[in-house]
Amino acid sequence: MSHKILVADDNAASRELIREVLEMSGYDVMEAVDGREAVARAREGVPDLLLVDIQMPHVDGFGVLRELRSDPRLSNVRVVALTAFAMHGDRERALDAGFDGYISKPVEIAALRKEIQRFL
Repeated sequence: MSHKILVADDNAASRELIREVLEMSGYDVMEAVDGREAVARAREGVPDLLLVDIQMPHVDGFGVLRELRSDPRLSNVRVVALTAFAMHGDRERALDAGFDGYISKPVEIAALRKEIQRFL
């Protein structure tokens, strides 16, 4: 059985790259273009893992995380933050907020695969 991963990112090129890498690795990939859609898609399909961009329209990555953690069906799903704003302290801030992991963009393909395997 293939693991289901939801990729939530408002940047189409970033989403496409991540989707292609994950599909080539045999994962079933769902996509969302903003935070609101990410929460709705997660509730529809209950993924094994979410990769969530921190800066998205409507609901940011922190808001997505709060919504997921408050839903009993989704509270244990692993959520990894994706961000292009990799400033000093951002990783710690994301992990302190409850994200299970942190990946900075641009995404390094080998590192992405390694992180995904670690969480699944």
